[in-house]
Amino acid sequence: MTTLTALPSVNGVPLARDDESPAPEALRQRACTELLRQAAMRAGLLDAGDPAPVEGATSEAAARAIEALLDREIVVPAPSEEACRRHHAANSKHFATGQRVHARHVLFAVTPGVDIALVRMRAEDCLLDLRCQDAASATEAFAAMAAEFSNCPSGALGGDLGWLGAGDCAPEFARALFGGQEIGVLPHLVPTRFGLHVVEVLAREGGEQPPFESVHAAVAQALRQQSYVTALRQYLSLLAGAARIEGIDMDAATTPLVQ
Repeated sequence: MTTLTALPSVNGVPLARDDESPAPEALRQRACTELLRQAAMRAGLLDAGDPAPVEGATSEAAARAIEALLDREIVVPAPSEEACRRHHAANSKHFATGQRVHARHVLFAVTPGVDIALVRMRAEDCLLDLRCQDAASATEAFAAMAAEFSNCPSGALGGDLGWLGAGDCAPEFARALFGGQEIGVLPHLVPTRFGLHVVEVLAREGGEQPPFESVHAAVAQALRQQSYVTALRQYLSLLAGAARIEGIDMDAATTPLVQ
């Protein structure tokens, strides 16, 4: 069990300065990186004198050593054609080409030192307010919320992001936009690396769904990525279980190194 203290560290290596107050997710990311940096040292891939990270930033040598460590420790087998066909059949819409969504959002940015609970509360209040608007007032209400609260330049445009393809935005944002067929304010906040988003889909344009043979490579890559993320999380969990971690709630950790 992780013990929470005022001095976050991994095996005695501090993860923040005394005058820093990183957000919990930032601390977890720093902890994951430090676990890998120390593992690279134990594996002989990194000099024991490598300097500790500063504000989460490792040395170039550490970055190369971590990459070499992961290449050695995490081996992901190629998915079979049968597995690829099953995945494509269940997720064919994700491989469609030409899909576009017209969306707008209100971004509640999460930055180091911010009170995440307070940010989430404000974002939830905004989401509830906008979902309660009737059709006559919805457009004006969303624009007003974006202008007042959004930490994105689009706030000056009522939160309008224009027409987006899946490759035009962060992967986690794209999953929320293209993972369903809703029109209107999405029922849940969309968390991304930038913060919490209240999102409204204004319109959709359907794309074409190519046959399996033409997207086989993309399907295989998607399955390899899933396997890699799972393996990396398991590896980090093993490293964390053998480490002395203080001041960080690793039980809530995701794998921030993989987007």
